Amino acid sequence: MVTQDFTVDTKELIDNLKGVCASYGLGNDGNEFKIITQVFLYKFMNDKFGYEVKELDAKLKKSTNWEQKIAGYSDKQYEMLLLKMSPDSAKLKREHFLSNLFNNQNKEQYAKFFDDTLRDIAIFNNEIFSVKTGTGAKITLFDELSNYITDSSKRDDFCRALINHLINFSFEKIFHQKFDFFSTIFEYLIKDYNKDGGGKYAEYYTPHAVAKIMASILVDKPVSNVTCYDPAAGSGTLLMNLAHAIGEDRCTIYSQDISQKSSSMLRLNLILNNLVHSIPNIIQGNTLLTPYHKTGDKLMNFDYIVSNPPFKIDFSDYRDDLDTKQNHNRFFADIPKIPNKDKDKMAIYLLFIQHIMFSLSAKGKAAIVVPTGFITAQSGIEKKIRTKLVEEKMLRGVVSMPSNIFATTGTNVSVLFLDKANTKGDIVLMDASKLGTTIKDGKNQKTLLSPNEEDLIVKTFHGHKTVEDFAVVVSYEQIKEKNYSLSAGQYFDVKIEYKDITPDEFEAKMNGYKNNLDKIFKESKRLENEVKKQLAGLKYDL
Repeated sequence: MVTQDFTVDTKELIDNLKGVCASYGLGNDGNEFKIITQVFLYKFMNDKFGYEVKELDAKLKKSTNWEQKIAGYSDKQYEMLLLKMSPDSAKLKREHFLSNLFNNQNKEQYAKFFDDTLRDIAIFNNEIFSVKTGTGAKITLFDELSNYITDSSKRDDFCRALINHLINFSFEKIFHQKFDFFSTIFEYLIKDYNKDGGGKYAEYYTPHAVAKIMASILVDKPVSNVTCYDPAAGSGTLLMNLAHAIGEDRCTIYSQDISQKSSSMLRLNLILNNLVHSIPNIIQGNTLLTPYHKTGDKLMNFDYIVSNPPFKIDFSDYRDDLDTKQNHNRFFADIPKIPNKDKDKMAIYLLFIQHIMFSLSAKGKAAIVVPTGFITAQSGIEKKIRTKLVEEKMLRGVVSMPSNIFATTGTNVSVLFLDKANTKGDIVLMDASKLGTTIKDGKNQKTLLSPNEEDLIVKTFHGHKTVEDFAVVVSYEQIKEKNYSLSAGQYFDVKIEYKDITPDEFEAKMNGYKNNLDKIFKESKRLENEVKKQLAGLKYDL
């Protein structure tokens, strides 16, 4: 009940911050996202700091006002307290505390004071919390948020309004909560800023049910000290579900995404989910053109890879730059050609599949969202990729999802599962397209899977059993015989219904067929004679 109430309170805080932005002319503005997420993050880090120092120092924990108590510490005592904190924790100076911002609202140039505080927090924690670009430049934690208000005379009041909504709210009671709680909060926080639409590299959001199914199928036994990677990470939904299935303290996350906005979302997601240690591995850049993660001069290999890459995008401006000798092994099945028109329909996802195959470790596993058409295409790059998956025995299975599982696209999707250790075969092909309940989501239709349906998919996949009209287990040889098709329906047995009848019933049915044939024959003869008569009369007239 406490968690439920707190979820309501947290969503109310987010709505209040959005209300402030709207009041100052920033509602639905491109910069609203930065303000909402960064102010939310500042509050979260402030409360997390208080929670952690109280756990380290009994005097602070017993105090009714820990900030007032800590103000009496000498600089040396305060420095020692910071040294005791986890290396993954945000370190705050005493002047960074929310109470300091709240108590100094009468300062002249309050907006500058507000911005300077957040900027100093970013600098103080730069090594841990900065996201890097592909060239190594660092994207700091906080921007100068007041500058997004065009009218400088309103900036002070804007910053005061933000702070006043933070002061009576605290995260401290819920820091013991786990992934499911924070994933709900995160999804609500970014829901208006992570739409699939507009722009060349629109952010793609994977439904929680699909992400959970992918992680549950990939992680079928306890593992530790493993690497997880997404080359088109977006806001990190897939990586968070994977890390949760493995255990946040038993894996290290790596990612790359061309969108700076997505990389900022992912950083926030990592902070909320106790994965701060992986922030240095979050890279903003073009994975296909300049892959960042390397061991020496070779691309790094990963134990687990998850991805929902963009399906079709115009990448003609750098297509020829990919077609180099050093990329021939990575893009073994070729690079899509530049069409004369409809360049925005270039199948970029085919490059991501090849990149993922190239990036798997010797026993690596992967789950990739693909258009369902990929699994049956009988020519081109698609066929070459499927052939290699079978010939090199690294295919684990395919789950075809219901239509409209992604509310923002009408494309039917399937999830392709790879496992480089699956040499014996035992490939699970599943048609889950008939599952789910369709609801209205704005102007679109959306299909929702129930928890029971999610469990059915995962348990059936792990069970390696054929289920009529739902799942089939096949070998590599059977797939070759079907021309490398990965569609479950092509392997389902054709059902012929049999019914036992007596000899008398059989004879009666045969007589019925005979009588019907006699009638049809007689009618056809009558029509033939009629036509002959008409033709004879026509000839006489002529």
